[in-house]
Amino acid sequence: MDRSLGDGGMPLLGSLGVNFSAYGEGWVEAAWSPTELATNPLGGVHGGVFGVVHDAAMNFATNSALESGDRATTLEVSYQIMRPAAADDALRLHGEVIRITRQVAYVESTVSKTGDSGEPEIVSRATATFLLRRKTAE
Repeated sequence: MDRSLGDGGMPLLGSLGVNFSAYGEGWVEAAWSPTELATNPLGGVHGGVFGVVHDAAMNFATNSALESGDRATTLEVSYQIMRPAAADDALRLHGEVIRITRQVAYVESTVSKTGDSGEPEIVSRATATFLLRRKTAE
């Protein structure tokens, strides 16, 4: 998994300004400073970009909970955007497996930023379901 730090193994994420910095079993953290590529013509982060970023963080978190050789495939992603974000905002991304079974993982992620009070504020949150493909025993 260490080789996936930085852009998470996806150059698109690096182009959007995402930099994965840490992970553990079932979780991942990233800094996200959205680039101009991530924004719409009015300067805000495009809604679909949140979907890409959430899906990647949740996939990375899921894969960090699996044994080597096991794989995860996104079945469903749902996300909400609660506050605006713009290019160069200092955002944090956190993905975490909430429950994992033999065939399915339930995962959440959040994008947050420091608010005027100095406390983190959620910008966007997501949930997803992943189908797990376990390697066969030899």
